[in-house]
Amino acid sequence: MDHSADAHRTDLMTITRFVLNEQSKHPESRGDFSILLSHIVLGCKFVCTAVNKAGLAKLLGLAGETNVQGEDQKKLDVLSNEVFIKALVSSGRTCILVSEEDEEATFVEPAKRGKYCVVFDPLDGSSNIDCGVSIGTIFGIYMIKDGHEPTLDDVLQPGKNMLAAGYCMYGSSCTLVLSTGSGVNGFTLDPSLGEFILTHPDIKIPKKGKIYSVNEGNAKNWDGPTTKYVQNCKYPTDGSSPKSLRYIGSMVADVHRTLLYGGIFLYPADKKSPNGKLRVLYEVFPMSFLMEQAGGQSFTGKQRALDLVPKKIHERAPIFLGSYDDVEEIKKLYATEEQK
Repeated sequence: MDHSADAHRTDLMTITRFVLNEQSKHPESRGDFSILLSHIVLGCKFVCTAVNKAGLAKLLGLAGETNVQGEDQKKLDVLSNEVFIKALVSSGRTCILVSEEDEEATFVEPAKRGKYCVVFDPLDGSSNIDCGVSIGTIFGIYMIKDGHEPTLDDVLQPGKNMLAAGYCMYGSSCTLVLSTGSGVNGFTLDPSLGEFILTHPDIKIPKKGKIYSVNEGNAKNWDGPTTKYVQNCKYPTDGSSPKSLRYIGSMVADVHRTLLYGGIFLYPADKKSPNGKLRVLYEVFPMSFLMEQAGGQSFTGKQRALDLVPKKIHERAPIFLGSYDDVEEIKKLYATEEQK
């Protein structure tokens, strides 16, 4: 890559231009989806600024309350949640919002209602804020069927029905990764322009990776297939090199690395969390959607993750996602276990 030439490029593909180009491929489009995405992008920029200033603005400390998952809420969590709720409602294009931080779904008042449902985790990995580890926002978008009053059933749909999904990672740079159902693209925020620029066009995950990502502190509670898979990563029996372990503990950062470098991210069910730990609607589904769009796959230990039909908005599920061949291996181990 010629960085000196890049520095003088004037023909930049911003996320706004990219979304409008995509919109022009659908002549029937009225631009509602583009407007919704622009509000999500604005929310991401706002949170990015807040995260960068968190230490100075004393936003790091606990907000003194716990969220519905029983986790301590940081001040930044509360702020990020408010930012996204307000950005999404003010777009005039949403009808139902499901946030990790709120026990109940938010139904938008009729005057500001649109046809989209947005599920999101406003600040994933927030327990890592104090030590400067990358954190992020995850989101997924559904469309309701025309002509009826929105209900919870409009969001309790399988992930394969999502129109779009993405995440924004606030790290050494601010990166927004998005799929609207035809591939995956990554945009990086240029602070001097205040714009997200296309830096990772058409991301494809390698078919097989050299990295596995899992919290090995839970190893004593794992089931047979997970234990065996991780054992194979460390001590391969086919003569190949062992895989490297990389685990950040911030889902956005772990999945982002997996998407770019290949490999597998595992958060299995175990004796302590028999239903898994990650939430289906706003963690498992968007990340699985992105993985499949990039040529990888995702699996719950029983089925394709995007085929799951959630019954509750904060439902949890185990998840294995990443390179096609790596996920295929764990699927075979579960299939063997079932036949016993």
